[in-house]
Amino acid sequence: MTDILSMSEIRKCFAQIPVLKRVNFTLRRGEIHALMGGNGAGKSTLMKILTGVYQRDGGTIRIDGQTAHYHDTLSAERAGVAMIFQEFSLVPTLTVAQNIFLGREPKYPGTPFINNTEMVRRSRALLRDLGVDIDPEQQVSGLSVGLMQIVEIAKALSKKARILVMDEPTSSLSETETGALFALVRRLRAQGLSVVYISHRMAEILTLCDRVTVMRDGETVMTADCSALSVQTIIGAMLGEGNSASFVWHDRGPAPQAEPILEVRSLRLAKRIDDVSFDIRPGEIVGLAGLMGSGRTEIAETIFGRRAALSGEIIFDGAPVRGQADAISRGIAMVPEDRRKMGLVLDHSVGDNIVLPNLARFTGLLFMRDQQARATVDRTIRDLSIKTDGPDKLARLLSGGNQQKIVIGKWLARDPRLLILDEPTIGVDIGAKSEIVETVRAMADRGTAVLVISSELEELMAISDRILVLHGGRIADQMNRRDVANEEELHHAIQGHSRPALRTIDA
Repeated sequence: MTDILSMSEIRKCFAQIPVLKRVNFTLRRGEIHALMGGNGAGKSTLMKILTGVYQRDGGTIRIDGQTAHYHDTLSAERAGVAMIFQEFSLVPTLTVAQNIFLGREPKYPGTPFINNTEMVRRSRALLRDLGVDIDPEQQVSGLSVGLMQIVEIAKALSKKARILVMDEPTSSLSETETGALFALVRRLRAQGLSVVYISHRMAEILTLCDRVTVMRDGETVMTADCSALSVQTIIGAMLGEGNSASFVWHDRGPAPQAEPILEVRSLRLAKRIDDVSFDIRPGEIVGLAGLMGSGRTEIAETIFGRRAALSGEIIFDGAPVRGQADAISRGIAMVPEDRRKMGLVLDHSVGDNIVLPNLARFTGLLFMRDQQARATVDRTIRDLSIKTDGPDKLARLLSGGNQQKIVIGKWLARDPRLLILDEPTIGVDIGAKSEIVETVRAMADRGTAVLVISSELEELMAISDRILVLHGGRIADQMNRRDVANEEELHHAIQGHSRPALRTIDA
């Protein structure tokens, strides 16, 4: 295949600090090419240069063999480059057609009036070519996240895009929606479209992509065919050889012998959860595995006191949990799945977010104990290696991995006795994942009980001492991690292919 895009010797500095150091990247016609790297590796800066957001300090961009000289996003679009960001750019109160042609609406000849009929016709043709059945006159607010993603793709194709950059496109999609997106991207590849695919999900990359380029510290360190790579090879390239050990499971020895600190007894929730029972001991890391929509998050929120059960009991340290305030006051902490909506106040500073759940500790009769609060914030930033200019930087300006560290850090400042983590590394690069895994292990070593929910089996395999498999509204299997040979065995259990009877383990 011939190259549709060639980026050669690309350099970029901010405040005289080099961010990109002679980076090379090529994209073939009709190729899905993964771009990977940790926080600060430079991949976002490289793509912003490609899409006209930033101007390069040096190097050459060629599209179809011709040197590209565009200086803004509109000229990049005219050159055939479009980007779909992790945060959608759709207006929910407008229709699908209005979103697709927003700012480029077809007009009646010789008038300033929008030709809505023509706009709907073109939108319907675009969606038909994509093989999807979406009504172009439907309001976007009524669409699922998966369909919104497809509308974003239709919007890019309406601009005659030949190069499509997709940034973490499956981070908010269900398993079914992800499968549908993969099928669509493969159809676009077959039609000659070229895709730069940015994702932290290793299995996703190896399933979908043709090649992968890995960046580290502002440089290209590897470009190779996906068929020749393994997950460990990619991790090694992203972190540097010898730095990926923390994402490998370590046997933490015999299970703790203390009495359970958490007892879930015959829990029943609406529709999904019929009869769930399990225990967690101090110092134990328990993984909760199950299909998307199986009720894992609902169980976690019930333990945290955020939702009420239809029946059953949540016993913590010998007494029932009576709502969220009671749970927090007794030492239960929860890192939610959606950190941006439920874990952070994005327009507040890093320091404010860390202090927020700990205000009572730093408040006297009338005034805040600022020095004590600042010491806690500084210690949290240091201990979790949060990459920020300082505690006053707004949380929304940080990367996903650093935002997640803030959410974890604000609860660590309370020294919780039970930590619940719901999809703790979603949208987080492998470097930050490794740091989060190390943090959780250190907490467990100090006696904190941990419950981890994750759709990434590699993550559950790396962190858990014991794995509970949720299927059919019940705990269908309990697996001691040392007895699980590989991800395939765990995957079969989640799909319900393992024996239905509860397996006895040495807990």
